[in-house]
Amino acid sequence: MNLQQEDLDYIKDHLGEWLAERSLGKPPAVYEIELRERMVRVEEELKHQRELIKHVLVEMDKRFDAMDKRFEAMDKRFEAIQIQMDKRFEAVEKRFEAVDKRFEAVDKRFDALTKRIDRFMIWSFGITVSSAGIIIAVLKLWPTAAAS
Repeated sequence: MNLQQEDLDYIKDHLGEWLAERSLGKPPAVYEIELRERMVRVEEELKHQRELIKHVLVEMDKRFDAMDKRFEAMDKRFEAIQIQMDKRFEAVEKRFEAVDKRFEAVDKRFDALTKRIDRFMIWSFGITVSSAGIIIAVLKLWPTAAAS
């Protein structure tokens, strides 16, 4: 079915009216006014939303700035704590060095004591062997002297 040009013109002329009748049952002028009012309300609401978004962004910037300041303060605290810990570790290292020196002195004392004990053992062994030799010699000679 082919439409003629006059049919197309008729459809174009009456299409708005037909849509208005079907959708809301109101005449096109009233429908157009209502649409304009709705558009104005939507534009006002969009403007209000834009203002709210701007306000929220400003508040977020303030909060981010406050958080940045807090982080900077925390960084300063951590730096101070790090300096204190470094000082404490240096003090502990000095104490360990002092303990190491004490252990070295104790090691020297143990070395000296070990040498003394070694000498004592050698002398004790020598005296024991000598005494045993003398006792054996006396015992070997004693029976012969008593027998004669």
